Amino acid sequence: MITISVVTITYNAAEVLQSTLDSVMMQDFPHVEHLIVDGASKDSTVKIAQTYKIASDEAENGHKIRISSEPDGGLYDAMNKGLQRATGDYIVFLNAGDCFPAADTLELVALAAEAGDGEERPAVLYGDTDIVDENGNFLFHRHLQPPENLTWESFKDGMLVCHQAFYARLDIARSIPYDTHFRYSADVDWCIRVMKAGQEQGLLLRNIHAVVAYYMQEGQTTIHHRASLIERFRVMCRHYGIFTTLLKHLWFIVRK
Repeated sequence: MITISVVTITYNAAEVLQSTLDSVMMQDFPHVEHLIVDGASKDSTVKIAQTYKIASDEAENGHKIRISSEPDGGLYDAMNKGLQRATGDYIVFLNAGDCFPAADTLELVALAAEAGDGEERPAVLYGDTDIVDENGNFLFHRHLQPPENLTWESFKDGMLVCHQAFYARLDIARSIPYDTHFRYSADVDWCIRVMKAGQEQGLLLRNIHAVVAYYMQEGQTTIHHRASLIERFRVMCRHYGIFTTLLKHLWFIVRK
């Protein structure tokens, strides 16, 4: 059975962290490694994480919790630390405020990772995302929906799979660090590069056919929406060329 590494990046996240931790702790799937990578928070974030670790250990649910707290160079530097410290078969980033929607979420992910005799496990497992408020209340289904057959070129039409619903094989993911030159959209760039690397190895990108993430609406990218859009344009140009990217953006404008 595979092990899933869940990485949660935190910085002064005391107000929103508990729901994330609760959603990990409720997972029935036992083979979970949860890395909490904190950026030297000044509030009670680390204390909340430590209390969670004690409760998880006492529950004897099989989950392994590891907490670190030290200064970092920003969100994507912290995510690179998570990549290097993880030891599972697949990795997913579930940041403070984001949650797994049900107790069997990781069980569904693990089932989707199964491979037949002589087959390799998929490079990427992906699913759907629902948007929630800071209290975890459902707001709406994410507008962009994952396609049945995802490829690295699918993101020409936008980030069709939310980062929190994107499970990458760790052996591939670790070799592709986040580009810390980007402040808000390195996740888009990283997902494209992971998918491209997987497809170059002839590996599947498999749809889980389930909602696997609740994404809190007021995330960093939402708050810095304009800067994020500019960065995403640069990412798209990097991978798909400026002509294709301009045509796609013109189509988005006309479609609206």
